[in-house]
Amino acid sequence: MKKFMIRRLLLSVVILFFVSMIIYAIMRCMPTSFVEQKAMALSQKPGAKSYKEWLDQLNAAYGLDVGIVQGYIKWFVKLITERDFGDSWYFNMPVLEKFSSVIWYSFALSLASFILEILIAIPLGVIAARKQYSGADYAITVFALIGISLPSFFFATILKWVFAVKLNIFDLYGIVGRNYMNLSTGGKILDMAYHLVLPAITLTIVSVGSLMRYTRTNMLEVLNADYIRTARAKGLSEKRVVNHHAFRNILIPIITLLGGTLPGLFGGAMITETLFQIPGIGYTSYQCILQGDIPFVMFYMLFFAMLILLGNLIADILYAVVDPRVRVN
Repeated sequence: MKKFMIRRLLLSVVILFFVSMIIYAIMRCMPTSFVEQKAMALSQKPGAKSYKEWLDQLNAAYGLDVGIVQGYIKWFVKLITERDFGDSWYFNMPVLEKFSSVIWYSFALSLASFILEILIAIPLGVIAARKQYSGADYAITVFALIGISLPSFFFATILKWVFAVKLNIFDLYGIVGRNYMNLSTGGKILDMAYHLVLPAITLTIVSVGSLMRYTRTNMLEVLNADYIRTARAKGLSEKRVVNHHAFRNILIPIITLLGGTLPGLFGGAMITETLFQIPGIGYTSYQCILQGDIPFVMFYMLFFAMLILLGNLIADILYAVVDPRVRVN
């Protein structure tokens, strides 16, 4: 296990290096540029220098006056030697400082939807498999297909229209209410949780269908296996057959799917956060992309790639935990 983890970590470092090269090249080729927008704004002030003069000055200040290869080397050397991702051009503050101020909003939102997804999808998937072709199976299948088919922006808009506009139960957007500063510590936490209800429901509904169908399919395959028929022939109760024998054998494919959800817990849900204006990492990154903020977007993309690699590694390790037949070398 130790050798496996070291080998995977070294491979992840190599992958991240090449991923960073590709991301940097793409960012330098973006059609929008923060320095161009800033140069245009500065050149329009009375008595200001021309747009070209401002553009050359800002490119030199932000290290964009050299080629992509030279710029990447300069950025990479600074990252390795100083462990510094630079300053966000749009927010005018260190990237890591801005990241630490927004990441926990995304984590809270994603964790809530992740827990709800597991609590809803896996039990319903098992029920649909146990009662194949019954009314419950058809109802669960329709629910899963609706969740898979609904775009998050469409479902979020419906929730806002019903619960915020028509019923006036929730606010249209934001993470806190108008009286947030006058509340106690517990009241502030509840106020934030209240504003995360609709975004959490949106993320849960649009993601629960895939896991539900995945659980149902794998459970059906296991329930038709020979060893399950043998367990039933021995007189074991259906509850023990399903929970003890069948369910443990569908954990590996479920862990594979859940391992890919780790990036979502910390990476943010860009569309949902933007629609509800939740100041998480997804909404912040969306703003930086529009403004051509290369330092912050570079960090966000690398952070997301690192989470994907970490999620795959954790899933591989958990294989050996849930199934003694699996061994990693």
